[in-house]
Amino acid sequence: MDFPRALDQIEEIHQQIAKGEIYRGYRSAPIAASGLVGVAAAIMQPAADTVAPIAFVQYWTVVAIAAGLVGISEIAYNYIVHEQASGRRRTRRVLGQFLPSVVGAAVLTASFAHVNPRMVALLPGVWAICFGTGIFSSRPYLPRTSGLVALFFFAAGTVLLWTVNVDGPLNGWHVGGTFGAGQLLAAAVLYWQLERPQS
Repeated sequence: MDFPRALDQIEEIHQQIAKGEIYRGYRSAPIAASGLVGVAAAIMQPAADTVAPIAFVQYWTVVAIAAGLVGISEIAYNYIVHEQASGRRRTRRVLGQFLPSVVGAAVLTASFAHVNPRMVALLPGVWAICFGTGIFSSRPYLPRTSGLVALFFFAAGTVLLWTVNVDGPLNGWHVGGTFGAGQLLAAAVLYWQLERPQS
């Protein structure tokens, strides 16, 4: 018997089964809290007409890191404390689906800021579309209605890109409002689809 081939086939079967199962690591409370971080950051951003493009990028990069840490806090805790090897593998696979969109957003952010500070005005729309792409990429592991969340980010990003004034002030609500509303929608989907008590 060809054991290596048999083990490969078993691993392939496990991967196919995993794709058909909804990942339950994302929880509504941390996702909602991350959205509220975005809204709070929009409220606290200095007046739009006084924010320089590079300062805008730096501010929202710090906010994105903070919101990301809040959003995945329960995933990280469960990964370290509760999950077995198979659960950890699944968590890495699901987060790995989302990671390229984050890396892409980071590369675009650095490139836009480097090439021309006026291009920073395009970033809220770019960030929203990248975030929507990450959700679409993760969709095989998420509830079906998560596609609506991804569509929200795509639509918001498109509107932001089509209506941007590159010479106008950098409005924090374009980032914080979009991200906050999208994350609150995502939290509602997770709660309704995965967490609410079934009668």
